[in-house]
Amino acid sequence: MNIFQPLLELEEMTRCIIIDDEPLATKLLEAYTEKIDQLELVQIFTNPLEALGFLQSNSVDLIFLDIQMPELSGIQFAKIIGDKTRIIFTTAYPNYAIEGFELNAVDYLMKPITLERFIKAVNRVMAEESAPPAKTQNYIFVKTENRHQKINYEDILFLKGYGDYVAIQTTNGKILTLQKMKHFEADLPSDQFIRVHKSYIVSIPKIEYVEKSRVVIGDEYIPVSATYADEFYKIVKS
Repeated sequence: MNIFQPLLELEEMTRCIIIDDEPLATKLLEAYTEKIDQLELVQIFTNPLEALGFLQSNSVDLIFLDIQMPELSGIQFAKIIGDKTRIIFTTAYPNYAIEGFELNAVDYLMKPITLERFIKAVNRVMAEESAPPAKTQNYIFVKTENRHQKINYEDILFLKGYGDYVAIQTTNGKILTLQKMKHFEADLPSDQFIRVHKSYIVSIPKIEYVEKSRVVIGDEYIPVSATYADEFYKIVKS
């Protein structure tokens, strides 16, 4: 594979800026951006404060950001602009790597930066830009006796297993299905539902309170078994 060609191609250009107080570093990054057709280098800054002023009235897709700079570090700069623009950190100091990734940087390039490593980082940006938007789903279809019933997550109070079938208690009544508890445990979003017992899955937002190893939802007192207690109480105490 020719490393001079990005792995992914986009219909639109990726607008980028370089922020680095070292002239040699900016010249190298500028030369690298010129080798990638999908990158449009908008501006080069040796002063991060000037870059902040530029971003107040201009938008870019990507920032190549040095970390060790006078007046304002790359880490401080990233915290100021937030997560609205993708960042690739460039630095000669590996001790900043963890903090850089905690700021959701796309990549972290160690100087001296090779062209191959630069292209790999750019491809990560392009992969994010070309990824389809995540689908948000707020319902589930449940197979009942003669149809597939749509149930909104917000309507579910809890699920209770009865041998070969499951009863889904909703705000509109009870729905019976032969689908297994394991199916619902895997299919329902874990940030909204949690299994608390071999026979129960509960809606976290619908929990009114917890007492004496049981969950209270409306008039229902649901036991929290030892098998699921650790994971459940992590959520309760978070």
